[in-house]
Amino acid sequence: MQSYVIHLIRHGVTEGNLLGQYIGSTDLPLAPEGIERLRKLRAAGGYPAAQAYFTSPMQRCRETLELLYPGAEARVVEDFRECDFGEWEGKTARQLADEDPRFLEWMESSAQSTPPGGESSAVFMHRVCAAFEKLVEELMRTRTTSAVIVAHGGVLMTILSAYGLPRAGFYDWITENGCGYSIRITPGLWMRSMVAEVYAKLPAGELSEPDDGKIVLNLAREAADRAYGKKENEEKEE
Repeated sequence: MQSYVIHLIRHGVTEGNLLGQYIGSTDLPLAPEGIERLRKLRAAGGYPAAQAYFTSPMQRCRETLELLYPGAEARVVEDFRECDFGEWEGKTARQLADEDPRFLEWMESSAQSTPPGGESSAVFMHRVCAAFEKLVEELMRTRTTSAVIVAHGGVLMTILSAYGLPRAGFYDWITENGCGYSIRITPGLWMRSMVAEVYAKLPAGELSEPDDGKIVLNLAREAADRAYGKKENEEKEE
């Protein structure tokens, strides 16, 4: 039976990632460090080509796709945009912990409540999952057997926690900028259980990098942890 492969890739590093800011609806471009990192990763190989390309409408995702797949004709999927953090956009967890008691309540609820003026996790997850299911249906209908999706950390974690096998929690799917996962969808299994096999990490090869590159990635990982509610990381700067 024909299977369908989708490569899920997180956008490159932005200044907001490096600063540990909550950046959802804010349309930031890639940081210079992010551009350089993506160029190195692409030069090292490990990003499979595909028949179709999809991206979040945000600038950081569109730029990432263009850097990794020059000349690819990508379709924008509006509902693959990141969660809107409302009044907390552009602020760090430390700032918010000092300024807004509602933030601590949000953290205690594992981000299940709604940021002031923002989007609830339930609404966010519903729109991302609906968009992903619609995309899978289209791939099957058109017999398009491979695709790339460039989106945000929260979007990728939502898709993988909802459909990925092996099963894992939302935060278990945090991935570094420019990285991601390849999943395989078998129509029969998808129709019965709506699950997808997570069979590889992206990019496929390890890139040997200088110390400054590791610093950028460590900062990006810490920022991602903070941005998606990893409370234990809040103590690192004490």
